[in-house]
Amino acid sequence: MPRALALLPVAVLLAACPTYHEYPKLSDQGGLVDADTYARYGKEQAQAMAVAREYGYFHRGESRADLQAAAESTLIYARTLPDVSEAYADSLGHRITLQFRSGWRTMVNPVDDGKRGSETPNLPGAGTPAR
Repeated sequence: MPRALALLPVAVLLAACPTYHEYPKLSDQGGLVDADTYARYGKEQAQAMAVAREYGYFHRGESRADLQAAAESTLIYARTLPDVSEAYADSLGHRITLQFRSGWRTMVNPVDDGKRGSETPNLPGAGTPAR
């Protein structure tokens, strides 16, 4: 019995350790403006949201190689957008920084809402803005 009680603090200590699985925390959109609503604020916001959706689409796994592959695929997509002048990933691969021709700079996290970047409303070249 005393040995079993000695293991109890160890079990409690291990249960209290935080998880280092960061993707659910990054891609969670709870409490934020809906992705489609944010995209309707302007054409640069639509392009930023399209990049975030592509990042969520390409983001698979938690290994360093998976994160780098997702970031590289997303950067290729971001550089095809008309107003993006620079795009680069942070060193950990958790966010993409976008510099627009207007001078506006923003960072995007992966948005995993089941849509691709091309499905973003108000995206230049994607037809008429959705209402």
